[in-house]
Amino acid sequence: MSEETTETMESAAPEVTPTSINDLKPKMQLKGTVNRLELYGAFIDLGIGTNALIHISQLGKEHVNRVADVLNVGDEVSVWVDKVDPQREQIMVTMIAPLDVEWNELDKGQVYAGSVKRLENFGAFIDIGAEREGLVHISELSHNYVKHPSEVLTVGDEVQVQVLGFSKRKRRIDLSIKNLLEKPESAVNEASPAEVYEFEEEIEEEMPTAMEFALRQAMGEDMPVRIKKQGGKKRRKQSKNRNQQEDILSRTLQVQHNG
Repeated sequence: MSEETTETMESAAPEVTPTSINDLKPKMQLKGTVNRLELYGAFIDLGIGTNALIHISQLGKEHVNRVADVLNVGDEVSVWVDKVDPQREQIMVTMIAPLDVEWNELDKGQVYAGSVKRLENFGAFIDIGAEREGLVHISELSHNYVKHPSEVLTVGDEVQVQVLGFSKRKRRIDLSIKNLLEKPESAVNEASPAEVYEFEEEIEEEMPTAMEFALRQAMGEDMPVRIKKQGGKKRRKQSKNRNQQEDILSRTLQVQHNG
């Protein structure tokens, strides 16, 4: 487990009982007693001399119409510190468990312990305690070629992952397992099937057209049985030139015939 994850768990665990507002830290879990209800929330006595406020939006993940639907004066509740300002003596708490990993805590290269949640053809989704599950693309699962994530992972597996990149706007976290694995010597010069496929696609061959064969013979050139097939724009350009050549040859033969 990473240092970041360990620190987060330690800060969230109610191991130390605070005695003043200065002892509070975000994500710290506390026990308190409801001592007043308001339309906008409730005040919680944490036993440190300063009451904390929990806003109605922080009473649960589901929408709450009235504070009294969830809390009553005298209720014992478990809350987490959201924000604390010792100078103003203000404490905001929540009944929604905080994330282990916030967006502003993410950074490239960080290592986390995570759990495999879903497997797709293109990769695996890993829960590292963030708002969104991170994606390990199939190419980042192993140094060896992997046809499907199920070959190396199973839902529920605990894995170590490294952050490759992230975007809060797109709600996306890209992870790698491969970066934390020792690269085997056999994989150093070994081309993956995808690379082989691309190479084979470039050298794919095709039979020449009858018109091209006749044109080559007319020009006195040796015609190989097979010619190399080009890819992409080059292939389209060759096809266009071939059509132009065939058109020129056709018109030339027509003129000779009429003459």
